[in-house]
Amino acid sequence: MGEAKRRKETLGEQYGKESSIAPWFPFTKSQAQQFVKWTNRGSWIGIGVLVVCWVSVRFIGPALGWWQVN
Repeated sequence: MGEAKRRKETLGEQYGKESSIAPWFPFTKSQAQQFVKWTNRGSWIGIGVLVVCWVSVRFIGPALGWWQVN
């Protein structure tokens, strides 16, 4: 007997329906995927902001005479 058939017998009516990843995990699979998508996007935005800040501190500020980088 295959794993899918075993799982179908075990779950009964719940087979194929959206459920949480683990009993202790508060999100469903689609909610977890959406969370990963948003955190991934947020991390790339954070990296972009960090690069912009670094460029402004390293190049733009000294070029405009606001401060000197030693």
